[in-house]
Amino acid sequence: MPIVIQLDVMLAMRKVKSKDLAAAIGITEANLSLLKQGKVKGIRLATLEAICSYLQCQPADLLVYQPQDEFDQSPSA
Repeated sequence: MPIVIQLDVMLAMRKVKSKDLAAAIGITEANLSLLKQGKVKGIRLATLEAICSYLQCQPADLLVYQPQDEFDQSPSA
């Protein structure tokens, strides 16, 4: 997926534990873990806002666009 979630990087930079962030923003640790791993199809803007507010960062600090190579987009034979 060309959108990479760098929540784990921001947590490390801010020295915040996932458990503390989950409790502060009102989501389960399991859901936060899925988000950190990039295994989600979407994120609510309210959740993104809460994360940014707690970590004092911008959405662009958490979400990075990395286009796939042309080779990755070619159909499999």
